[in-house]
Amino acid sequence: MSDSVVEANDGCRLWTDRRGGGECLVLCHGGPGLADYLEPLATMLEDRFRVVRWNQRGSGRSQRVGPYTTGRFVEDLSAVVTAVSDGPVVLLGHSWGAGLALQYALRHPGQVRALIYMSGTGIGADWKDRWRRNVKARTSDADLRAIAQLGQRQRTEEEDRRLAVLQWTSDFADRARAADLAEQLASPWYPINYECNAALNAEADAWDEADLRTRCQALGVPTLIVDGACDPRPRDAVNSLHEALPLADRVTLPDTGHVPWLESPELLRQVVLEYTDFTLPDREQRRMLDPRDRNSPGQSNSSRVVPSGIPGGTSADSQVGLSAARLRA
Repeated sequence: MSDSVVEANDGCRLWTDRRGGGECLVLCHGGPGLADYLEPLATMLEDRFRVVRWNQRGSGRSQRVGPYTTGRFVEDLSAVVTAVSDGPVVLLGHSWGAGLALQYALRHPGQVRALIYMSGTGIGADWKDRWRRNVKARTSDADLRAIAQLGQRQRTEEEDRRLAVLQWTSDFADRARAADLAEQLASPWYPINYECNAALNAEADAWDEADLRTRCQALGVPTLIVDGACDPRPRDAVNSLHEALPLADRVTLPDTGHVPWLESPELLRQVVLEYTDFTLPDREQRRMLDPRDRNSPGQSNSSRVVPSGIPGGTSADSQVGLSAARLRA
């Protein structure tokens, strides 16, 4: 494991962590405005990949400086990818980071060998009211009162962490372990960059959904969409993205919420390894196929239920289906 700094093209210093060996896998954390929290996922995969984590600008150990725009973050990610790999990488984004990874693939498709879109929220913004209702239904009255009280006043750093843990508890399917898992997610803790969070969420809410869908329809990068069946963010919000991407596969992890590596680590590892192995041998053939031909060999865009999470399975009884953060949204 090694820490190092990558300098973006505007001089911003971005912290990175690199570990393991093999094909390069770059992770994009969510937020926005949070520090990287994907170390357990990196540890889980470092025996098969050279895993790279980084703190997005304004968060964690990266320089706290704007501008906070998606375009700027895409160029920051480009600097990281260029610094850590001589060729295309596997790119995995979680939550808001899934959207960032998708934007990077749309702008730099030649630098992405495969995209893993985990716990994202699709290409529209009409899911948020349902998400808020789901969160309220999962949160105890006592915790709702505590959240309201903390949210209405100036907070210390420890109170800010406490508020995040209370909010993130709803992200887990296992209600008995939810509070402990949320504590894990908040450790180690770095201050939240609320300016960054507000700016990037406002930008995302204003995206032209039709334009984004059209750009996705032309994306020739194999993409795996990973959902937790019990994520409070409605999973049908991702349907339009799945339908738009010509090389998209999709897997749903049972009994899993928004943070699959903490609730279903073995199953998630299996899905990631099998998908990246599956897409490696014929990646050039897949990219050359006409993306408008949904029935061409090598193009999935399906939602078949398979036993192991890779294309070709036959068990209709499996709960794993392959079509292959409030801040953490």
